[in-house]
Amino acid sequence: MTQAMASAINPDRCFIIAELSANHGHSLETALATVRSAKACGADAIKIQTYTADTITLDCDNEYFQINQGTIWDGTTLYKLYQEAYTPWEWHAAIQAEAQKEGLVFFSTPFDVTAVDFLEDLDVPLYKIASFEITDIPLIEYAASKGKPMIISTGIATLADIDAAVQACHRMGNHDITLLKCTSSYPAPVEEANLLTIPNMRQTFGVKVGLSDHTLGEAVAMAATALGARVIEKHFILDRALGGPDASFSMTPDEFCHMVDGIRQVEAALGEVCYSLNDKAMANRHFSRSLFVCEPMKAGEVFTSRNVRSVRPADGLPPVHLPSLLGRRASQDIQAGTPLAWPLIAQVAEEQ
Repeated sequence: MTQAMASAINPDRCFIIAELSANHGHSLETALATVRSAKACGADAIKIQTYTADTITLDCDNEYFQINQGTIWDGTTLYKLYQEAYTPWEWHAAIQAEAQKEGLVFFSTPFDVTAVDFLEDLDVPLYKIASFEITDIPLIEYAASKGKPMIISTGIATLADIDAAVQACHRMGNHDITLLKCTSSYPAPVEEANLLTIPNMRQTFGVKVGLSDHTLGEAVAMAATALGARVIEKHFILDRALGGPDASFSMTPDEFCHMVDGIRQVEAALGEVCYSLNDKAMANRHFSRSLFVCEPMKAGEVFTSRNVRSVRPADGLPPVHLPSLLGRRASQDIQAGTPLAWPLIAQVAEEQ
């Protein structure tokens, strides 16, 4: 693991991933331009996917391999979808070099052990396990055995599935794990995000947490950041007019930039648990409430709710003293607008 990656996913700053996925339009130049745009938009990393149609499924069109579950890809087969969507392996090195030139972390999702071996030759700094591979424990063990940080999406996982994946990493001596809350719908309805799972996953499994977000817009990603997500992954495309399997739920550069700005503002706003006041806040205490005489008073006149009020600013006695002062007498004449102070109040002995 590189030193840069060792500090990339940390408790203090969200690690923002631009997912290239199928958004290259079968053009290496488009893929490289997407890398440059991701950097300009404030991403920390560019992620691709390492598979071929043959490593992820079978070239078969029987009922088991038809897509007809109400998705945006209905009407085709798994093999044909992945043929269209895959990123050629011969492009990986060029995309990695472009990312490194731009100062982005480059990594990938492997879908079988041959992909892990290929990515090891590229010396990628971490691995991402896709939601639909979370039940492939041998794959998780093999990737985890490389000793690099593991990011695991949980879009179709039960609690037991997540536990099995985490334990698989632990068996390989790998404890650098980030679990991503994910809704495996494309696009995902906001009401199915269930973001409160994020802090619960952190507490339950003792790992870093984040969000792989397929909802439209930025609101869910920003809310996840506020709930403790330290990884945000979003599909990224130069222009939805490029088309492709993932275009409809991918963010354009303007949208991604806006999301990154929002996430950074949320992080800044979260700050830390703090009850102390800085110099500005201390100065502003001058405008808090205190007790003032609001009508002219003669010496010996009784203080009442009519001639003493709690108002801004804070030059008089604190309002907490008001109940004990009502009914006591002025020690001297007092002009309206005078902050009430103890010398203006006759002592009990004097009143008797």
